[in-house]
Amino acid sequence: QVQLVESGGGLVQAGGSLRLSCAASGLTFSRYAMSWYRQAPGKERELVARIGSAGGNTNYADSVQGRFTIARDNAKTTVYLQMNSLKPEDTAVYYCNAKWTPLRDLVYDYWGQGTQVTVSS
Repeated sequence: QVQLVESGGGLVQAGGSLRLSCAASGLTFSRYAMSWYRQAPGKERELVARIGSAGGNTNYADSVQGRFTIARDNAKTTVYLQMNSLKPEDTAVYYCNAKWTPLRDLVYDYWGQGTQVTVSS
């Protein structure tokens, strides 16, 4: 059974930092691209950051570029999101995602339960 368990969310003042963690189990972690998404109230879920299976390729939403850093530790089967210079508009539930596409029509796609991040002004 695949589990993605996020932690590290909370309440922080604008300009502060948080580090989210997502511990994965029940899958071959090193095969999966890992991503962080977020969803604010009344808005669609959006991609925040993605990291390739080997950790070499990273992508960020324009809104977080230069403030957030995604990293992974395959030995610990954990992905991290370091969030600096937080803004009130970063307030959302943050979700961890694991995705592996071994074949064109075969996709393994898993989600965590989410962790709340609230940034006060």
